[in-house]
Amino acid sequence: MNIGQLAKASGVNAKLIRYYESIGLIPPAERSESNYRIYRDTDVHFLKFIKRARKLGFGIPDIQVLLSLWQDSARSSAEVKELANKHIQTLEAQMAEMTAMLNTLKRLSHNCHGDQRPECPIIEELAQEY
Repeated sequence: MNIGQLAKASGVNAKLIRYYESIGLIPPAERSESNYRIYRDTDVHFLKFIKRARKLGFGIPDIQVLLSLWQDSARSSAEVKELANKHIQTLEAQMAEMTAMLNTLKRLSHNCHGDQRPECPIIEELAQEY
């Protein structure tokens, strides 16, 4: 299949496929005599795996590790779990930061009159020097 067909089958756009190939996340495509990329069904599986990992928020380095573990039938599930648990901790920290930002904005917005007066706690908060 060509890159357009691969993009459609995997749900990953052609530009991203080329990028993944350039950084070694997916193996280089075979080439036709006219130098067009030729892909196989295994490439669809690779890209779907990557897409699911990206949807879970894994970064490229972690996806590289996950791909190598996926391909290693002698892998230890402990390695996979450790990587997932580290990612969970990262996501929980990000969620805590987002919750704090949301709560601050809600408080500031609640205290802002939103009328013709120039006083605004939102602007005042942003203008503070820390």
